[in-house]
Amino acid sequence: MENVDKKVDEKLRTFDDEKKEEILANFNHFKQYLSGKVEIGEKMGLSEERLAQITEKVASYLAKHEEPKNREEYLLQELWKVGDKEEQHMMAHMLLKLVKKE
Repeated sequence: MENVDKKVDEKLRTFDDEKKEEILANFNHFKQYLSGKVEIGEKMGLSEERLAQITEKVASYLAKHEEPKNREEYLLQELWKVGDKEEQHMMAHMLLKLVKKE
């Protein structure tokens, strides 16, 4: 699983700015992108808990390094910032549920 963490870290560091803007410009695009990545993780055999841990990592990165592009992202960022570690973990699970129902 350490290999997955390294891949996620590398992807976050090297993500193409144009592609990132395209994904974050519209909340539905963001959900579709996340849904696709969750599907890949499930095919790799990652558990719900592991997917939530990865989602936490990505959400923390976005909250620290990206400006929200729409109201939904702004709300998610504000909730993420005020939440403690446990609340952020639960929010990661909720994000997974949100994109799985898509």
